[in-house]
Amino acid sequence: MGKPYPPATVTQFEILPGVVSAVRQLREAGFLIVVVTNQPDVATGVQRLEIVEEMHHKLRTAGICDAIKVCYHVDRDGCGCRKPKPGMLLEAAREWDIDLAGSFMVGDRWRDVAAGKAAGCYTFFIDNKYLEGCSENADAVVASLEEAGDLILHQVRKRTSR
Repeated sequence: MGKPYPPATVTQFEILPGVVSAVRQLREAGFLIVVVTNQPDVATGVQRLEIVEEMHHKLRTAGICDAIKVCYHVDRDGCGCRKPKPGMLLEAAREWDIDLAGSFMVGDRWRDVAAGKAAGCYTFFIDNKYLEGCSENADAVVASLEEAGDLILHQVRKRTSR
């Protein structure tokens, strides 16, 4: 807790408890799962590209996602893809014909919430008690991806039962 740090190696990279189950349920309900991730450590030389790609391969192999969008820039590059800008979400929407207004953005950093808001998504902030907190107003605050998944499925069931 305190400050978020990315894993330095593939062996340190772990899929948190409840994630596989939550994603499976969302996919069974018809959701497309797209991971959007900032990876500036590659640009700064702190992390190697092949390590990040191996972590992403681990996500795909576990069936965690349908696609992964990555920004390797740092803030000073001013790109449109680096969260909090919505570039990766907009690109995924074009590629996969996603209705962003009917989509959910789930993340544990303020940048995730800001990107989701800028793209028009309903946003969930996973509060991992990082010192930075969340300066953005998420639509919902949850303790885990599993909790966000349950709430998403509840909202969908409510919509379809009308």
